[in-house]
Amino acid sequence: MKRVLSNKWNIMVFVLPTVLFFTYIVIFPIFKTLWYSLLNEIPAKVGDQSHVVWLDNFIKMFTPGRRNSFPGAVGNSLLYAVLSIFVQLPFSMFIALLLANGVKGESFYRNVFFIPVVISSVVVSLLWGRLYKSLLPQMFESFGWTIPKNGFLGNETTKIWFSFLPSLWQYVGYHMLLMYGALKSIPDDIIEAATVDGASGAKLAFRIQIPMIKPMLKVCLSFSLIGSFKLFDTPWVLLERSNMDLPALSMYVEMFSNHKYSYASAQAIFIVLECLVFTVLLNIVFKDRDERRLARGKGAARA
Repeated sequence: MKRVLSNKWNIMVFVLPTVLFFTYIVIFPIFKTLWYSLLNEIPAKVGDQSHVVWLDNFIKMFTPGRRNSFPGAVGNSLLYAVLSIFVQLPFSMFIALLLANGVKGESFYRNVFFIPVVISSVVVSLLWGRLYKSLLPQMFESFGWTIPKNGFLGNETTKIWFSFLPSLWQYVGYHMLLMYGALKSIPDDIIEAATVDGASGAKLAFRIQIPMIKPMLKVCLSFSLIGSFKLFDTPWVLLERSNMDLPALSMYVEMFSNHKYSYASAQAIFIVLECLVFTVLLNIVFKDRDERRLARGKGAARA
């Protein structure tokens, strides 16, 4: 086996099919979409005329106008990213810490929190849609609270907030399980030594456990950011396919309802670039922190 893996040609033979398949289904469509985004329109039939307009479609995306909702859609996706990072992930971390530190019925609670992840997003959306139309209004009435005009999903001010809740709820268990697995992988002797030294509760979590699972936190942050920028299915079902309040929704409506294929392709490229830029920035932030920590460790060792 070592002889096989030491031969670069053997490695190339094994890797090449995967690379070709990935290129065909991911890399090639991205570049083809990029080309479409530079045209005035995609030729749909023989005789259609199309020409290169370069960055006109990208400029159009952020040109202020009554019918241009894309800048607001990008703002909403950033809002969802903020909620994911500062609400969803801390809650997932809190649950993971509770379960990892040992509670009665640990496996039961772990499975309960993870169940929404395996349920279809469409089913989750329909379930929450029922809650918004029946149970939640009854609760508001019983407490004497004012129900938003046109309902929770029909009000321009509240609909985007309530369309976020199902996705935030659904993926709490996903991030919880990732963090839980990382926490359980911490050697027991480290936890025991910290406990003997007097670390417990919040002090143990913030001084020992959380710093030791930073690679997994980086993964969860990446998933949250990418998921926020490409969020589509839950708001699409909840808002009954009638709005463009998120980038992926706007792209879909422009392509399949308005038949503006080149403009929609430009929006798709923007979503890809947005995910790429924020992922690179996240890697830079974590890399800088790791390098500073390593430098401090070397300085202390020399001293």
